[in-house]
Amino acid sequence: MLTIYRRHRKDCEHRDEARKYRRCRCPIWVDGYLAGQDLRKSLDTSDWEKAQDTIREWEATGTMEDASARGRHITIKQACDDFVADAQARNLRDRTVYKYRLLFRKLKEFADDKGLRFLKELDTPILRKFRESWQDKNLAALKKLERLRSFFRFARENAWVTENPASKISNPKVSMRPTLPFSHDEMVRILAATSKRISACQPHGRDNARRLRGLVLLLRYSGLRISDAVSCSVDRLIDGKLRLYTQKTGTHVHCPLPEFVVKELVAIPKMSERYWFWTGNGKMETAITDWQGRLLELFEDVRIEEFARVNRITDKDARKLLEQKGGKIAEGHAHRFRDTFAVELLLAGVPLERVSVLLGHTSVKVTERHYSPWVRERQEQAEADVRRTWAQDPVALLESKGTPEVHGKPARAN
Repeated sequence: MLTIYRRHRKDCEHRDEARKYRRCRCPIWVDGYLAGQDLRKSLDTSDWEKAQDTIREWEATGTMEDASARGRHITIKQACDDFVADAQARNLRDRTVYKYRLLFRKLKEFADDKGLRFLKELDTPILRKFRESWQDKNLAALKKLERLRSFFRFARENAWVTENPASKISNPKVSMRPTLPFSHDEMVRILAATSKRISACQPHGRDNARRLRGLVLLLRYSGLRISDAVSCSVDRLIDGKLRLYTQKTGTHVHCPLPEFVVKELVAIPKMSERYWFWTGNGKMETAITDWQGRLLELFEDVRIEEFARVNRITDKDARKLLEQKGGKIAEGHAHRFRDTFAVELLLAGVPLERVSVLLGHTSVKVTERHYSPWVRERQEQAEADVRRTWAQDPVALLESKGTPEVHGKPARAN
């Protein structure tokens, strides 16, 4: 006969009660005889019902082989390492693999703190506790949870666990940041700041200042993400059109660039024979980070200059005042150029479906989620809907016609 019990951890407050207390989350062990042999071992779970089901099956079959065949005793570390190896074999981006490594490092630290070693010990209640330890909020927390689910889906496919415990964890509430394009005035100030940098730079740094201006123009008038802009090769610019990407059908999607943008790109000194903004050596992520840093410095200069102009003080005094207020001085990021590209198209009346193609979204629903408030046709339709309600509004009819009723019947609007 087999008996299950809680083997309380050292930090469990119910440790003194030994086997009597069952409501904590300490690991469950089994003790007794199976097929004439003395048995005392961990069941690698803290779920009481699951443990009962396991020993019932053992007693019914007289062996542990069937249960162990469904999921071998794999450690959390080994499962994480196997997942990373598979991700690299699938040629996932280095940035994506890095995010998984970061998640696994936190998971292993959490497991060590809780005294957990095997993957099967990570049930849904334990993973909820792990989620509580995250500092991430909004979309970052959602993406992290999706990575955790992906990991356990991989574990289930390998029969290391019988179910995906992360799938039962509810999504966090996400407050989407509103799309905030640059205004025309802001774009003028940003480009003026790039020209000022070119003039103020020493000769050895002038090339980078010119490249920064070219990158700003490329981001604004192509709608590329900064990663795609930095890795954009020179041969993609043909006859004033930039090849954005290639669709699954093999069709190239091009975006025409203004003549002054083309001239700027042709004139700037390239960092290599093939790329404007990358040497072609080293990791692309490093180059992207460098250009993001230069853009933040540019946005910082723009804000300081505007703050100094409004308050009629020097740039030096403006910087001090902004630093005293705390937070970041810069108010901008590279993706706002992409937002500006999309919003300008929508305000010009370009259909959402065409904008989605230019942005390279996998579905028009993605474009709609981010940019639907800027669709001019929808705004005009909403205004027309509001006007139609006036036809049945007694107050509106009274003010416009003198009375809302004619011979006991509601008046009809023209």
